[in-house]
Order: sequence, then C-alpha cells, then structure tokens
Amino acid sequence: MIALGFLIALEIAARRYGVPGPITTQTREVIFAPQSGTVLYASMTLMLVVLPWRQRFIAFGAAAAIDLVFWAVRWAVDAEMMYGNGALLVTLACGVIALTRRTGPERVLLLKGVGLALLLVAGRKTGYTWLLITSQTRPTVLDQYVATADHALGNPSWVVGRIVEATGSVGHHVLDWVYVQLAVAAVVVTLYQLRNVAVERRFPSHHLVRTFLVIGLLGPAFYMLYPVVGPIFAYGADGGQWAVANLWPDTPTPVDTPRSMPFDDFTPRNCMPSLHTAWATAIFIHSRGGPRLLRLGATFWLIATLGATLGFGYHYGADIIAGVVFTLTIEAALRSQARGWDRSGIQLAAYGAVVFVAFLTSYRYLSLELAAYPWLFGPLLVLAMCSVIYGYVRVTRLWERQDAASVQLPEQRREPQPELV
Repeated sequence: MIALGFLIALEIAARRYGVPGPITTQTREVIFAPQSGTVLYASMTLMLVVLPWRQRFIAFGAAAAIDLVFWAVRWAVDAEMMYGNGALLVTLACGVIALTRRTGPERVLLLKGVGLALLLVAGRKTGYTWLLITSQTRPTVLDQYVATADHALGNPSWVVGRIVEATGSVGHHVLDWVYVQLAVAAVVVTLYQLRNVAVERRFPSHHLVRTFLVIGLLGPAFYMLYPVVGPIFAYGADGGQWAVANLWPDTPTPVDTPRSMPFDDFTPRNCMPSLHTAWATAIFIHSRGGPRLLRLGATFWLIATLGATLGFGYHYGADIIAGVVFTLTIEAALRSQARGWDRSGIQLAAYGAVVFVAFLTSYRYLSLELAAYPWLFGPLLVLAMCSVIYGYVRVTRLWERQDAASVQLPEQRREPQPELV
C-alpha cells in the first residue's frame, strides 16, 4: 500500500509538469515498445523463482512467442523495435492466475513473486520521474560546494576521467555497459539468494531486492535536499552555457568561495549521494555468501561502477563515499528489522546516519576548510567511511556467530539397552 501510494503521488506530480508518470509509462509498455526489454525479462525471471522448472520453461516460451508476434507486427508497420512486452504480459498473467486459480499460501507466494517483479520495473520508472522532478523544482545546484570539498580527496573524478580517456573506446564501452546494466547484476545475485524459494515455498527474511528498493525510495529525497548535477555538466562540455568553465577532466577546479549556481531545467540533480555506487555496494555485500564466481563478478561490478561514475564525470569523490555509507546504513537497518530490531544493528544504523549527515553538512558548510587542509580532512573523510564499514563487518560477523550457535542439532536416538536381571 505504501508503494502504491508513492507511485500515485509521483504520477500526480509528473502530470503537473506535463509528462507521463511511472504508472502511465508502465501501462503503455503492455502494448508499445518498452524502454528496456532487459529489465522486463530480468523482472520476470525474479517472479519465476516461486514456480517449478516446468512452469518456468512454459513462461519463458510464452514470453518469447508473444515478443515474436509483437516484433513481426512492428516490423510490418515500421514501428519502434524493442522486446519485453511478452515478459510483462506473462508477469501480469501470473498475477491473474494467482488471484483466480490459486488459494491459500500458494496464492500468497505467487503474488509475492509477481509483486517482486513489478516493484523492480516500477522502481526504474519511478527513478525517471524523480529525475524529472529534481530538474524542474531545483533551479540552482550546489556543485561548487562539492567540487571544492572534493579537493580534500584529491579530485578523483578528474583523475579517473583522464584514465578512462586513456583507455580509449574499449574501456569506455565496457564501463558504459556495466553502468547501464546494473539491474542485471542485481538480478543474478538475487536469483542466487532466492534459489530455494520454489522448494521451501517461502521467501528469506532479507534479500537484495529489499535493499535495492529502499535505496531507490530514500535516495531521491536527498537529490531534492542537495541538488548536484556532476562535474561533466557543471565543469565540462556537457553543461554548455550553464557550466562554470570547461575544466573536466583536464584541469581541477580552483579553490574559491563556492556558491549556488543556476542550471538548466532538464539535467537531473542526481549526484548526492551516488545511488549507482550505493546499489553496486549492495550487490557486493549480498554476494559475499555466494560461490566464488559470484563474489568475483560482484567485485568486478563494484569496481567498474566506481570507474564509470567517476570516469564519465557523473559524480564527485564526495558522492561516492556518501553512497557507501548510505548503503551500509540502510543494510544495517533492514537486517536489524529482519532479526526483530536487533540492538547492535540499530546502533550501527544510527551511527551510519550520523556519519552520512556529517558528510553532507561538511560539504555544504566546511568545503573551503576541507580544501584548505586536504592532508587532514581527506584522511578523516575516508576514515569516517571506513569506520562504518568496520562496524558493519563486526556486527554482521556477530550475527553469523549467533545464528551458528542457535542451530539446534538433533538429539541422538538412544538405543534400547538390555535390562540387567
């Protein structure tokens, strides 16, 4: 109900600015060409974890057949070509089947699977609407404050930007693909976590999708409070006439008194914190319990995502460390809630929230001091982030020991002994 109310509110807000909201755009994709067929098939795959293998193959076959029909019709009328309608229709059909053909726990389980798939799709649509709202409602941005504070970290966006330029088109295309297909990596990790749902007939108490959705729900609120467009727009060629100067990535910004600056009404203010970093960090965390190949893949995805966010000029280094703390705080709170509001988890979440707020406050009101003493404040910022990481590792290992100790081994069956006479 909360998610539905949130979607309706965003739909109304988007209508005020003359554009379709997340509900409208999602409804259109039942018939018209979707924005991303990959996301729709990935979402359907998540839904299928509740079904046995035979029904999974039937669902995939039906989705592929429907897409072939749509493809033939679009080719005949010379319409925009894209796949994914079949996956969305199959997901909706499973929801209808759950309501009409299933009862009891089986109905609830299938509806949870359908809801999981639709939430992932709705989350992407919600993101587009949020970005539009930030550009329309925040005419000024705070990039000068963040860029000044970034001197304490050594201007990592400028450094990584030059490295990415040196790798040429190959490095650019690899990082771009990783950056765009972040949801695919999330689905792979989630499928591993939910691999036993069809057998156990229940979802685990905590998994990656919960963290993903909460990050996407809370993150844009800080876009509204702390609007930042990123170095490639504020200090690069992509900013056009609105840019301070064309400095990125060759020339670091001069240390000067920062101020709010006006910007156009279509570039999203989606830098603080870096949600791509937050999501990639969540993927990395949730992959730790998987096999080695999954852990290596998640590690690669995290490193490549950091390279893309900085190397493409989408984020400052200050956004990155804020995104890491943001994720660990949410993850600690969600895991604590799944464990019955564990006290150590609540304390860690509170500490992470304090560090996160301290980051944003220092960027805004102490940016000149941060830039003036980088040898002091740079290590302090990194140390604050590392303290949250250490706290998270310490608490989660404590939970793992408690879980291992709480496992009750079956008592050995006593064999009957001959009675002594």
